[in-house]
Amino acid sequence: MAVLVVLGALSLIAKSNGRVPSPPEIGVGCLVKGKAFDVPLSADQAGIAATIAAVADQRAMPVRAVTIAYATALQESDLENLPYGDRDSVGVFQQRPSQGWGTRQELLDPVYATTKFFAALAQVPGYRKLPVYEAAQDVQRSADGYAYSQYSTQGAIMAAGFAGWQARAIYCWYGSGVGRHGNLTAAGKDLTAAFGPLRIAHLGDPLMAVHVASHAVGWAVASWLVTHASSYGIKTVRFSGYEWTAAAGQDGWRKAARNRHSPAGKLTVAFG
Repeated sequence: MAVLVVLGALSLIAKSNGRVPSPPEIGVGCLVKGKAFDVPLSADQAGIAATIAAVADQRAMPVRAVTIAYATALQESDLENLPYGDRDSVGVFQQRPSQGWGTRQELLDPVYATTKFFAALAQVPGYRKLPVYEAAQDVQRSADGYAYSQYSTQGAIMAAGFAGWQARAIYCWYGSGVGRHGNLTAAGKDLTAAFGPLRIAHLGDPLMAVHVASHAVGWAVASWLVTHASSYGIKTVRFSGYEWTAAAGQDGWRKAARNRHSPAGKLTVAFG
């Protein structure tokens, strides 16, 4: 088993038009470090992206599925949880209640909307080998399915980071900070809503640890915590010998100093 430690809060967001994204604005934002290029996101976008990767882990979906989901969400809503859309479309995937996806309220829950998207994608024969735009179109049935193709590379970079296959790829910064008082219990509850059952324990006050099954899951959990840090007042996240702090969020992940609060084992993530 692995344990994930998260302490602190961070968020960053930026827009993308299918080309190499522009650098994020100074103040609040997040960044996905990639081999081809970096992807800037707003805090809200990054939080939704982390949730999509979490639901993929809960449903045992491959990284390819996460790439397809990101390409779809970027085209449909710019990776935002929109309360409006064409006709009755709503949410990050612009799903329509009238087409049987769920109620409007359900589709405005990114966990529910993503679960429905992956359930539909899993029914597409051979989707892992299809071009991203074809797999996305088979789920969405949009007017111009080829439009999803412009986000294939960006989606793949994001998937590698948010799914945890590329370590320390996701970090955020929050300008004036995340507030003094955190709600770690709520963070743990929402974390399990996205990832499914997780072993979460109190290490101290305030400090919690999440036990995960692998390094990839650990980095996915850590990314979720960092991108939701502002919402829960998380000031530090620590995993696999590295830590992110809200106070120096723009510096990304740095080597963590060993101390008595550090969780035992390389697969432990702590937050507080």
